[in-house]
Amino acid sequence: MKPQNMFGVVLWSDAAAQKAVIWCEDQGELAFYTPGDGNVHDAPVLDAGDLIRFDVIVQQNVRKASNPEVLMPSHSPDLPKKLRAGSAIAGDANPPVETSKSEKVVSLFQYFGVETRTKLACSG
Repeated sequence: MKPQNMFGVVLWSDAAAQKAVIWCEDQGELAFYTPGDGNVHDAPVLDAGDLIRFDVIVQQNVRKASNPEVLMPSHSPDLPKKLRAGSAIAGDANPPVETSKSEKVVSLFQYFGVETRTKLACSG
């Protein structure tokens, strides 16, 4: 399977073990990151709240991230805490939450203030 390029926000990281859990732009399963054997020293340090671009593949029903690139460090450092608490994202009075039966789904696109699914690009 060919890797898919994706944007996401780091929800949890362990700098010592160089591991991270990533919320993906497509609202699918979370992606798990651990650098490969040859990439341990070249891997970027990921912190909770970092906006990143990465490649994702599914192996044994688990999404695995590779080649992470930090686009915006500390973009949303309080996002994991807010998601755990179930509070409004970014302090909005009307949080970007869609309710389906008893589930709450927070759209990454709405979180970033994007009305429609548009391609994000960074340069420079």
